[in-house]
Amino acid sequence: MTYILNTKETEEFICDGFVRIDYAFSAAIADAALDILWNDLPVDRLNPLTWTEPVIRLGMYSQQPFIDSVNSDRLHQIFNQLVGAGRWIPCLSVGTFPVRFPSKREPNDTGKHVDASFPGTNPANFLEWRVNVKSKGRALLMLVLYSDVTEYDAPTVIYKGSHMDVAKLLYKEGDKGLSFMELAAKLNTLPRRTEVYATGKAGTIYLCHPFLVHAAQAHQGNAPRFMAQPPLLLRNELAIKGYSPVETAIWRALKGKS
Repeated sequence: MTYILNTKETEEFICDGFVRIDYAFSAAIADAALDILWNDLPVDRLNPLTWTEPVIRLGMYSQQPFIDSVNSDRLHQIFNQLVGAGRWIPCLSVGTFPVRFPSKREPNDTGKHVDASFPGTNPANFLEWRVNVKSKGRALLMLVLYSDVTEYDAPTVIYKGSHMDVAKLLYKEGDKGLSFMELAAKLNTLPRRTEVYATGKAGTIYLCHPFLVHAAQAHQGNAPRFMAQPPLLLRNELAIKGYSPVETAIWRALKGKS
């Protein structure tokens, strides 16, 4: 297996819950994706006066620029390194887009959360989707930047090391785990963690542990922010005592429990 991340970067992923990949895809790919997204927005790209909503959500995107952005040989090698060769499913869609605009209005979706990974009793209700300690269905969370994002452009807030706290919470719930809302209700009881902003040039990707707590925030800049947050899907589920970095993080959090 080819190793792209060095030992320090791998250890940071285990301890902090994320690793930043610069130049994961080209500016040309980002521009092609932006053209598609702007065409689907009900606003005028050249007229900020039409940007009246703090966030507009667009549907699923599986056109070629989006597929290319998360399927380079380099990224695949990093997936192998973090998750294990043959254990993940190539990403054929980058999911929905919450496009964030400069606005004096506060968006209504800024709460801390962990993305759920498998359906509950009603698969159509995302708030009932669940997450368990083996991260059934999800290998990684990816934060994919298609526009330049500074600290003013509503960067996603990452709570460094919070995946360790979430692993301990989920361990108590067994294979059933917790629903998206049940877990979200417990996050403010966890230890205080350092906040890191997911900033970077278009083409940057943050590869995050599936248990990493994160949150949206208001846009205080000038240009809309375009970022997708697709999962890297698992073929099965994680082994808590496994040897991949994503599993090692869980095992360290639970060390002494079996």
